[in-house]
Amino acid sequence: MLKIYNKSNVKDLYKMLKNRIDEAFDEALKTAGAIIDDVKKNGDKAVKYYTKKFDGVDLEDFYMTDEEINQIYNKCPQDLIKIMEKAAQNIEEYHRKQTQNSYVITKDGIVMGQRVLPIERVAMYVPGGTAAYPSSMLMNVIPAKIAGVKEMSIFTPPKLNGMNPQIIAAAKICGVDKIIKIGGAQAIAAAAYGTETIQKADKVVGPGIVYVAAAKKLVYGAVDIDMIAGPSEILIVADKTANPKYIAADLMSQAEHDILASSILVTDSEELIKQVNIELEKQIKNLSRREIIEKSLTEYGGCILCGNINEAIEIANDIAPEHLELAVENCFEKLDLIKNAGSVFLGDYSPEPLGDYFAGTNHVLPTNGTARFSSPLGVDSFVKKSSFIYYSREKLEEVSDDIIKFAESEKLTAHANSIKTRFDL
Repeated sequence: MLKIYNKSNVKDLYKMLKNRIDEAFDEALKTAGAIIDDVKKNGDKAVKYYTKKFDGVDLEDFYMTDEEINQIYNKCPQDLIKIMEKAAQNIEEYHRKQTQNSYVITKDGIVMGQRVLPIERVAMYVPGGTAAYPSSMLMNVIPAKIAGVKEMSIFTPPKLNGMNPQIIAAAKICGVDKIIKIGGAQAIAAAAYGTETIQKADKVVGPGIVYVAAAKKLVYGAVDIDMIAGPSEILIVADKTANPKYIAADLMSQAEHDILASSILVTDSEELIKQVNIELEKQIKNLSRREIIEKSLTEYGGCILCGNINEAIEIANDIAPEHLELAVENCFEKLDLIKNAGSVFLGDYSPEPLGDYFAGTNHVLPTNGTARFSSPLGVDSFVKKSSFIYYSREKLEEVSDDIIKFAESEKLTAHANSIKTRFDL
Protein backbone atom coordinates (compact mmCIF):
# COMPACT_ATOMS: atom_id res chain seq x y z
CA MET A 1 0.00 0.00 0.00
CA LEU A 2 2.78 2.44 0.89
CA LYS A 3 5.21 3.52 -1.83
CA ILE A 4 8.88 2.92 -1.00
CA TYR A 5 11.43 5.73 -1.38
CA ASN A 6 15.20 5.78 -0.90
CA LYS A 7 18.02 8.32 -1.03
CA SER A 8 17.83 8.58 -4.80
CA ASN A 9 14.18 9.68 -4.96
CA VAL A 10 13.32 10.94 -1.46
CA LYS A 11 13.26 14.52 -2.78
CA ASP A 12 10.21 13.53 -4.84
CA LEU A 13 8.47 12.83 -1.53
CA TYR A 14 9.52 16.21 -0.11
CA LYS A 15 8.12 17.97 -3.18
CA MET A 16 4.88 16.00 -3.02
CA LEU A 17 4.37 16.90 0.64
CA LYS A 18 4.79 20.59 -0.10
CA ASN A 19 2.65 20.66 -3.23
CA ARG A 20 -0.29 18.91 -1.57
CA ILE A 21 -1.17 22.17 0.15
CA ASP A 22 -0.22 24.99 -2.21
CA GLU A 23 -2.89 24.80 -4.92
CA ALA A 24 -5.88 24.42 -2.59
CA PHE A 25 -4.54 27.15 -0.31
CA ASP A 26 -4.03 29.66 -3.13
CA GLU A 27 -7.68 29.29 -4.18
CA ALA A 28 -8.87 29.53 -0.58
CA LEU A 29 -6.99 32.82 -0.12
CA LYS A 30 -9.09 34.44 -2.88
CA THR A 31 -12.39 33.26 -1.41
CA ALA A 32 -11.43 34.12 2.17
CA GLY A 33 -10.16 37.55 1.09
CA ALA A 34 -13.50 38.46 -0.46
CA ILE A 35 -15.39 37.36 2.67
CA ILE A 36 -13.06 39.31 4.96
CA ASP A 37 -13.48 42.49 2.89
CA ASP A 38 -17.26 42.14 3.04
CA VAL A 39 -17.28 41.62 6.81
CA LYS A 40 -14.98 44.61 7.33
CA LYS A 41 -17.35 46.76 5.26
CA ASN A 42 -20.76 45.42 6.28
CA GLY A 43 -20.21 43.88 9.72
CA ASP A 44 -23.08 41.84 11.17
CA LYS A 45 -25.05 41.94 7.93
CA ALA A 46 -22.24 40.19 6.03
CA VAL A 47 -21.70 37.66 8.83
CA LYS A 48 -25.38 36.70 8.77
CA TYR A 49 -25.33 36.43 4.97
CA TYR A 50 -22.41 33.98 4.93
CA THR A 51 -23.82 32.00 7.84
CA LYS A 52 -27.02 31.49 5.86
CA LYS A 53 -25.09 30.71 2.67
CA PHE A 54 -22.61 28.19 4.10
CA ASP A 55 -24.35 26.82 7.20
CA GLY A 56 -27.99 27.16 6.16
CA VAL A 57 -28.88 28.93 9.41
CA ASP A 58 -30.67 32.27 9.86
CA LEU A 59 -29.16 33.90 12.93
CA GLU A 60 -30.87 36.57 14.99
CA ASP A 61 -28.33 36.56 17.80
CA PHE A 62 -24.74 35.39 17.48
CA TYR A 63 -24.22 34.63 21.18
CA MET A 64 -25.35 31.47 22.95
CA THR A 65 -27.32 32.10 26.13
CA ASP A 66 -26.50 30.40 29.42
CA GLU A 67 -29.76 28.48 29.08
CA GLU A 68 -28.77 27.17 25.62
CA ILE A 69 -25.33 26.19 26.84
CA ASN A 70 -26.68 24.29 29.85
CA GLN A 71 -29.32 22.46 27.81
CA ILE A 72 -26.75 21.24 25.29
CA TYR A 73 -24.18 20.46 27.98
CA ASN A 74 -26.66 18.09 29.61
CA LYS A 75 -26.81 16.07 26.39
CA CYS A 76 -23.12 15.15 26.63
CA PRO A 77 -22.53 11.68 28.17
CA GLN A 78 -21.32 11.94 31.75
CA ASP A 79 -18.55 9.37 31.23
CA LEU A 80 -17.09 11.52 28.43
CA ILE A 81 -17.30 14.62 30.62
CA LYS A 82 -15.30 12.81 33.32
CA ILE A 83 -12.67 11.77 30.76
CA MET A 84 -12.36 15.34 29.52
CA GLU A 85 -12.00 16.57 33.10
CA LYS A 86 -9.11 14.13 33.64
CA ALA A 87 -7.48 15.25 30.40
CA ALA A 88 -7.94 18.89 31.43
CA GLN A 89 -6.11 18.21 34.70
CA ASN A 90 -3.18 16.65 32.82
CA ILE A 91 -3.03 19.55 30.36
CA GLU A 92 -3.09 22.08 33.18
CA GLU A 93 -0.36 20.28 35.13
CA TYR A 94 1.93 20.18 32.08
CA HIS A 95 1.36 23.79 31.05
CA ARG A 96 1.74 25.27 34.54
CA LYS A 97 5.47 24.59 34.17
CA GLN A 98 5.61 27.01 31.21
CA THR A 99 4.75 30.19 33.09
CA GLN A 100 7.34 32.97 33.05
CA ASN A 101 8.11 35.63 35.62
CA SER A 102 8.70 39.33 35.17
CA TYR A 103 12.10 40.57 36.35
CA VAL A 104 13.86 43.75 37.47
CA ILE A 105 17.57 44.68 37.29
CA THR A 106 18.66 47.48 39.66
CA LYS A 107 22.14 49.03 39.89
CA ASP A 108 23.38 52.50 40.89
CA GLY A 109 20.54 54.68 39.64
CA ILE A 110 19.45 52.35 36.84
CA VAL A 111 16.29 50.27 36.90
CA MET A 112 15.41 48.00 33.97
CA GLY A 113 13.10 45.08 33.64
CA GLN A 114 10.65 43.02 31.72
CA ARG A 115 6.94 42.59 32.38
CA VAL A 116 5.19 39.40 31.29
CA LEU A 117 1.60 40.32 30.51
CA PRO A 118 -1.35 38.24 29.31
CA ILE A 119 -3.02 38.99 26.00
CA GLU A 120 -6.36 40.44 27.07
CA ARG A 121 -8.83 39.12 24.50
CA VAL A 122 -8.48 35.86 22.53
CA ALA A 123 -10.86 34.29 20.00
CA MET A 124 -10.69 30.56 19.43
CA TYR A 125 -12.08 28.92 16.32
CA VAL A 126 -13.67 25.49 16.91
CA PRO A 127 -14.77 23.43 13.87
CA GLY A 128 -18.34 22.25 14.08
CA GLY A 129 -18.70 19.77 11.23
CA THR A 130 -17.24 16.30 10.83
CA ALA A 131 -14.08 17.66 12.49
CA ALA A 132 -15.58 18.70 15.83
CA TYR A 133 -12.77 18.25 18.33
CA PRO A 134 -13.44 19.01 22.01
CA SER A 135 -9.81 18.03 22.67
CA SER A 136 -8.69 21.13 20.75
CA MET A 137 -10.84 23.26 23.03
CA LEU A 138 -8.92 21.95 26.04
CA MET A 139 -5.55 22.40 24.32
CA ASN A 140 -6.22 26.05 23.42
CA VAL A 141 -8.20 27.38 26.35
CA ILE A 142 -6.32 25.88 29.28
CA PRO A 143 -2.91 27.44 28.43
CA ALA A 144 -4.67 30.75 27.76
CA LYS A 145 -6.31 30.67 31.18
CA ILE A 146 -2.98 29.83 32.83
CA ALA A 147 -1.41 32.79 31.02
CA GLY A 148 -4.08 35.06 32.48
CA VAL A 149 -6.17 35.81 29.39
CA LYS A 150 -9.16 37.75 30.67
CA GLU A 151 -11.64 37.04 27.89
CA MET A 152 -11.78 33.88 25.78
CA SER A 153 -14.48 33.72 23.10
CA ILE A 154 -15.30 30.61 21.12
CA PHE A 155 -16.39 30.89 17.48
CA THR A 156 -18.05 27.74 16.16
CA PRO A 157 -20.45 27.17 13.24
CA PRO A 158 -24.18 26.89 14.01
CA LYS A 159 -26.00 23.72 13.04
CA LEU A 160 -29.62 23.18 12.05
CA ASN A 161 -29.77 20.23 14.45
CA GLY A 162 -28.10 22.17 17.28
CA MET A 163 -24.57 22.65 18.58
CA ASN A 164 -22.28 19.74 19.32
CA PRO A 165 -22.73 18.73 23.02
CA GLN A 166 -19.10 17.60 23.30
CA ILE A 167 -17.86 21.04 22.24
CA ILE A 168 -20.16 22.77 24.71
CA ALA A 169 -19.12 20.41 27.51
CA ALA A 170 -15.43 21.09 26.83
CA ALA A 171 -16.14 24.83 26.87
CA LYS A 172 -17.80 24.60 30.30
CA ILE A 173 -14.94 22.47 31.66
CA CYS A 174 -12.47 25.16 30.54
CA GLY A 175 -14.54 28.08 31.83
CA VAL A 176 -15.04 29.76 28.44
CA ASP A 177 -16.48 33.27 28.61
CA LYS A 178 -18.55 33.46 25.43
CA ILE A 179 -19.68 31.08 22.69
CA ILE A 180 -20.44 32.75 19.36
CA LYS A 181 -22.36 30.83 16.69
CA ILE A 182 -20.31 31.81 13.64
CA GLY A 183 -18.01 29.65 11.50
CA GLY A 184 -15.79 29.86 8.44
CA ALA A 185 -13.76 32.80 7.15
CA GLN A 186 -16.54 35.15 8.32
CA ALA A 187 -15.84 34.13 11.93
CA ILE A 188 -12.14 34.90 11.55
CA ALA A 189 -12.95 38.28 10.00
CA ALA A 190 -15.41 39.15 12.78
CA ALA A 191 -12.88 38.17 15.44
CA ALA A 192 -10.06 40.12 13.78
CA TYR A 193 -11.88 43.34 12.94
CA GLY A 194 -14.99 43.32 15.09
CA THR A 195 -18.57 44.10 14.06
CA GLU A 196 -21.44 46.05 15.59
CA THR A 197 -22.03 43.25 18.12
CA ILE A 198 -18.73 41.34 18.20
CA GLN A 199 -15.74 42.84 19.94
CA LYS A 200 -12.37 42.73 18.18
CA ALA A 201 -9.94 40.14 19.56
CA ASP A 202 -6.20 40.57 20.08
CA LYS A 203 -5.36 37.04 18.94
CA VAL A 204 -7.10 34.29 16.96
CA VAL A 205 -6.28 30.63 17.54
CA GLY A 206 -7.71 27.24 16.67
CA PRO A 207 -7.94 24.78 13.77
CA GLY A 208 -10.28 24.87 10.80
CA ILE A 209 -10.80 23.99 7.15
CA VAL A 210 -8.58 25.49 4.47
CA TYR A 211 -10.73 28.66 4.22
CA VAL A 212 -10.31 29.26 7.94
CA ALA A 213 -6.54 28.77 7.66
CA ALA A 214 -6.42 31.15 4.68
CA ALA A 215 -8.45 33.74 6.56
CA LYS A 216 -6.10 33.54 9.54
CA LYS A 217 -3.17 34.19 7.26
CA LEU A 218 -4.90 37.22 5.75
CA VAL A 219 -5.86 38.84 9.07
CA TYR A 220 -2.41 38.37 10.63
CA GLY A 221 -1.14 41.83 11.50
CA ALA A 222 -4.57 43.13 12.45
CA VAL A 223 -4.43 40.42 15.13
CA ASP A 224 -1.92 37.81 16.15
CA ILE A 225 -2.58 34.18 15.24
CA ASP A 226 -1.29 30.89 16.58
CA MET A 227 -0.11 29.36 13.28
CA ILE A 228 -1.20 28.42 9.77
CA ALA A 229 -1.97 24.76 10.36
CA GLY A 230 -1.78 22.43 7.39
CA PRO A 231 -2.99 18.83 7.08
CA SER A 232 -1.94 16.51 9.89
CA GLU A 233 1.37 14.63 9.68
CA ILE A 234 3.12 11.75 11.34
CA LEU A 235 6.62 10.45 10.70
CA ILE A 236 7.79 7.27 12.41
CA VAL A 237 11.48 6.44 12.70
CA ALA A 238 11.68 2.69 13.32
CA ASP A 239 14.32 -0.03 13.40
CA LYS A 240 14.03 -3.80 13.02
CA THR A 241 12.87 -4.18 16.64
CA ALA A 242 9.72 -2.12 16.04
CA ASN A 243 6.32 -3.81 16.13
CA PRO A 244 4.75 -3.56 12.62
CA LYS A 245 1.27 -3.89 14.12
CA TYR A 246 1.78 -0.72 16.16
CA ILE A 247 3.46 1.15 13.29
CA ALA A 248 0.57 0.44 10.91
CA ALA A 249 -2.01 1.50 13.49
CA ASP A 250 -0.21 4.77 14.19
CA LEU A 251 0.23 5.64 10.52
CA MET A 252 -3.51 5.21 10.00
CA SER A 253 -4.36 7.24 13.09
CA GLN A 254 -3.14 10.32 11.24
CA ALA A 255 -4.28 9.31 7.77
CA GLU A 256 -7.91 9.24 8.94
CA HIS A 257 -7.87 13.00 9.61
CA ASP A 258 -7.89 14.09 6.00
CA ILE A 259 -7.12 12.82 2.49
CA LEU A 260 -4.26 15.38 2.51
CA ALA A 261 -2.77 14.02 5.75
CA SER A 262 0.73 12.57 5.49
CA SER A 263 1.93 9.35 7.15
CA ILE A 264 5.59 8.44 6.62
CA LEU A 265 7.69 5.52 7.88
CA VAL A 266 11.48 5.94 7.83
CA THR A 267 13.45 2.78 8.59
CA ASP A 268 16.60 0.78 7.86
CA SER A 269 14.61 -2.48 7.76
CA GLU A 270 13.15 -3.68 4.46
CA GLU A 271 11.42 -6.52 6.32
CA LEU A 272 9.66 -4.03 8.61
CA ILE A 273 8.24 -2.20 5.58
CA LYS A 274 6.89 -5.48 4.23
CA GLN A 275 5.26 -6.39 7.55
CA VAL A 276 3.80 -2.90 8.03
CA ASN A 277 2.11 -3.08 4.62
CA ILE A 278 0.63 -6.45 5.55
CA GLU A 279 -0.69 -4.97 8.81
CA LEU A 280 -2.17 -1.98 7.00
CA GLU A 281 -4.18 -4.25 4.73
CA LYS A 282 -5.36 -6.27 7.72
CA GLN A 283 -6.29 -3.46 10.10
CA ILE A 284 -7.90 -1.04 7.66
CA LYS A 285 -10.81 -3.40 7.02
CA ASN A 286 -12.33 -2.60 10.42
CA LEU A 287 -11.94 1.20 10.39
CA SER A 288 -14.85 3.59 9.84
CA ARG A 289 -12.87 6.12 7.78
CA ARG A 290 -11.33 3.53 5.49
CA GLU A 291 -11.78 5.49 2.25
CA ILE A 292 -10.07 8.59 3.65
CA ILE A 293 -7.22 6.49 5.07
CA GLU A 294 -6.64 4.64 1.81
CA LYS A 295 -6.54 7.83 -0.25
CA SER A 296 -4.26 9.59 2.24
CA LEU A 297 -1.79 6.67 2.41
CA THR A 298 -1.80 6.16 -1.35
CA GLU A 299 -1.40 9.81 -2.29
CA TYR A 300 0.69 11.24 0.56
CA GLY A 301 2.04 8.31 2.55
CA GLY A 302 5.27 6.44 2.03
CA CYS A 303 8.17 4.41 3.41
CA ILE A 304 11.74 5.68 3.19
CA LEU A 305 14.38 2.95 3.30
CA CYS A 306 17.69 4.14 4.79
CA GLY A 307 21.11 2.68 5.47
CA ASN A 308 20.88 3.17 9.25
CA ILE A 309 18.82 4.86 11.94
CA ASN A 310 21.02 7.96 12.17
CA GLU A 311 20.37 8.51 8.48
CA ALA A 312 16.66 8.05 9.15
CA ILE A 313 16.82 10.74 11.83
CA GLU A 314 18.56 13.12 9.40
CA ILE A 315 15.66 12.66 7.00
CA ALA A 316 13.19 13.24 9.82
CA ASN A 317 14.93 16.51 10.66
CA ASP A 318 14.73 17.56 7.01
CA ILE A 319 10.98 16.90 6.89
CA ALA A 320 10.39 18.46 10.35
CA PRO A 321 7.09 16.66 10.98
CA GLU A 322 4.22 17.66 13.22
CA HIS A 323 4.34 14.31 15.09
CA LEU A 324 7.46 12.14 15.26
CA GLU A 325 7.47 8.67 16.80
CA LEU A 326 10.77 7.05 17.76
CA ALA A 327 10.16 3.29 17.59
CA VAL A 328 13.78 2.25 18.09
CA GLU A 329 15.94 0.52 20.67
CA ASN A 330 17.22 2.91 23.34
CA CYS A 331 14.88 5.66 22.17
CA PHE A 332 16.01 8.15 24.83
CA GLU A 333 19.56 7.94 23.50
CA LYS A 334 18.27 9.10 20.10
CA LEU A 335 16.08 11.90 21.41
CA ASP A 336 18.86 14.51 21.40
CA LEU A 337 19.41 13.86 17.69
CA ILE A 338 15.89 15.07 16.90
CA LYS A 339 16.14 18.77 16.09
CA ASN A 340 12.95 19.47 14.14
CA ALA A 341 9.62 18.04 15.28
CA GLY A 342 6.46 19.44 16.80
CA SER A 343 6.19 16.66 19.38
CA VAL A 344 8.19 13.46 19.87
CA PHE A 345 6.67 10.18 21.04
CA LEU A 346 9.08 7.67 22.55
CA GLY A 347 8.78 3.89 22.55
CA ASP A 348 6.07 1.35 21.84
CA TYR A 349 3.58 2.64 24.39
CA SER A 350 3.55 6.36 23.65
CA PRO A 351 1.46 6.48 20.46
CA GLU A 352 0.47 9.81 18.96
CA PRO A 353 -3.19 9.66 20.15
CA LEU A 354 -1.87 9.71 23.73
CA GLY A 355 -0.68 13.27 23.06
CA ASP A 356 -3.80 14.18 21.09
CA TYR A 357 -6.11 13.50 23.98
CA PHE A 358 -4.73 12.84 27.39
CA ALA A 359 -1.07 13.03 28.38
CA GLY A 360 -1.03 16.82 28.82
CA THR A 361 1.38 17.99 26.12
CA ASN A 362 -0.25 20.27 23.59
CA HIS A 363 -1.55 18.82 20.34
CA VAL A 364 -1.60 22.17 18.50
CA LEU A 365 1.69 21.70 16.67
CA PRO A 366 3.60 23.21 13.75
CA THR A 367 2.94 21.47 10.41
CA ASN A 368 4.32 21.47 6.88
CA GLY A 369 7.97 21.74 7.95
CA THR A 370 7.45 24.78 10.19
CA ALA A 371 8.76 22.82 13.20
CA ARG A 372 12.16 24.00 11.94
CA PHE A 373 11.41 27.41 13.44
CA SER A 374 8.21 27.29 15.49
CA SER A 375 6.86 25.62 18.61
CA PRO A 376 3.74 23.92 19.96
CA LEU A 377 0.98 26.10 21.33
CA GLY A 378 1.50 26.83 25.00
CA VAL A 379 1.32 29.44 27.73
CA ASP A 380 3.90 31.54 25.85
CA SER A 381 1.42 31.81 22.98
CA PHE A 382 -0.90 33.88 25.16
CA VAL A 383 1.51 36.36 26.75
CA LYS A 384 3.34 39.42 25.54
CA LYS A 385 6.39 41.08 27.04
CA SER A 386 7.03 44.73 27.76
CA SER A 387 10.32 46.24 28.86
CA PHE A 388 10.87 49.29 31.09
CA ILE A 389 13.86 51.56 31.76
CA TYR A 390 14.68 54.15 34.40
CA TYR A 391 17.99 56.11 34.46
CA SER A 392 18.82 58.82 36.97
CA ARG A 393 20.15 62.15 35.66
CA GLU A 394 23.67 61.21 36.67
CA LYS A 395 23.60 57.84 34.91
CA LEU A 396 22.19 59.29 31.68
CA GLU A 397 24.84 62.02 31.72
CA GLU A 398 27.57 59.37 32.03
CA VAL A 399 26.53 57.76 28.73
CA SER A 400 25.22 60.83 26.91
CA ASP A 401 28.25 61.27 24.64
CA ASP A 402 28.11 57.65 23.55
CA ILE A 403 24.40 57.88 22.67
CA ILE A 404 24.86 61.15 20.79
CA LYS A 405 27.72 59.76 18.70
CA PHE A 406 25.82 56.56 17.98
CA ALA A 407 22.72 58.50 16.88
CA GLU A 408 24.75 60.89 14.71
CA SER A 409 26.51 57.94 13.04
CA GLU A 410 23.06 56.91 11.81
CA LYS A 411 22.30 60.53 10.82
CA LEU A 412 19.42 60.66 13.26
CA THR A 413 20.12 64.10 14.66
CA ALA A 414 16.78 64.42 16.46
CA HIS A 415 17.73 61.35 18.49
CA ALA A 416 20.98 63.01 19.40
CA ASN A 417 19.15 66.25 20.20
CA SER A 418 16.88 64.41 22.66
CA ILE A 419 19.98 63.72 24.76
CA LYS A 420 21.67 67.12 24.20
CA THR A 421 18.68 69.13 25.41
CA ARG A 422 18.84 67.49 28.82
CA PHE A 423 22.41 68.66 29.40
CA ASP A 424 22.57 71.86 27.32
CA LEU A 425 25.12 70.27 24.98
